[in-house]
Amino acid sequence: MSPGAPAVAPSADTASAGTAPSVTEPAVTEPSVAALDTPERRYRMLRLIRSFEERALDLVKSGVITGGIHPYIGQEAVAVGVCAALGAGDRLASTHRGHGHVLARGLDPARMLAELAGRVGGSNRGRGGSMHAADLRLGILGANGIVGAGAPIAVGAAWADRQTGSDAVAVAFFGDGALNQGVLLESFNLAAMWRLPVLFVCENNGYATTLPAGTAVAGSATGRAAAFGIPAAEVDGMDTEAVRAAAEEAVARARAGGGPGFLECRTYRFEGHHTMERRMKLHYRTPEEVAAWRERDPLPRAAAAIGAERAAALDTEVAARLAAAEEFALASPHPDPDGAADHLYASGLRPRAGATA
Repeated sequence: MSPGAPAVAPSADTASAGTAPSVTEPAVTEPSVAALDTPERRYRMLRLIRSFEERALDLVKSGVITGGIHPYIGQEAVAVGVCAALGAGDRLASTHRGHGHVLARGLDPARMLAELAGRVGGSNRGRGGSMHAADLRLGILGANGIVGAGAPIAVGAAWADRQTGSDAVAVAFFGDGALNQGVLLESFNLAAMWRLPVLFVCENNGYATTLPAGTAVAGSATGRAAAFGIPAAEVDGMDTEAVRAAAEEAVARARAGGGPGFLECRTYRFEGHHTMERRMKLHYRTPEEVAAWRERDPLPRAAAAIGAERAAALDTEVAARLAAAEEFALASPHPDPDGAADHLYASGLRPRAGATA
């Protein structure tokens, strides 16, 4: 079987259900895993994620997106670097700060923006919103509003794939705030005991909401993984190519039967934990600290690798794509309130052999 050969999975239309919306479809309707195999493609994705999040912030301010979002601005190199190392049949479980992960995997930004706006044209028909985006056709097992909760999902997916003979790898993204969660440590234990092909990716942006990681985590992130015998490495999470190289090594080892791996990506969010911070006027980071990290912005570094002229052309291309995405999202209708209770319960499930219905 080829690396990460696609596994059969229900479509997002089946998983998220509902009849296709009667609005103009975006340019790309059939999902495909994003190609991130060249520096130009990786830069384009970095710019897409950054510009998507900036546009989403504007829509939060205007009230189109209600409830706010957790911006991924500053951390783009982690999502792009890791997803560049994955095969078509691999899977990922995301976090509350997950827009970058799902976009880097190939989720259509028009569908994602509509999802944030709660419209039926969204990737999950407007029922998932910012923290629950999913598309099983792309191996996106879902973002998750519970800290660390994507890890056991990724472990379960890796175990299930192995039972079918697939060589797919599952990735679990989480932040430094998850390092003290029991469910994450339990996931480490099972993955190590069963030598499952899981890559645990800790996006250490230095803060669990407003709590500095240094005041909350005893020892080190890599030490947590090493305690379970999981190979662990620390990588510059502001450098796309460094993340990609480390992820490729860990993914190849997992795919070959070497068991789980762990990456601690040292990164930084340029915006607040949540858009509500602007209204709350929280002050827990100094302007000097934020400015120092902005000097390490992953986009200029990636742009330098392909040249200013080419980067500018890609910026223009991305801007046009996102303008069309916003147009699609705003044209998509809101869900019918009469269907609010739809899809709350599973239907059409068959019991396992020997089980009672």
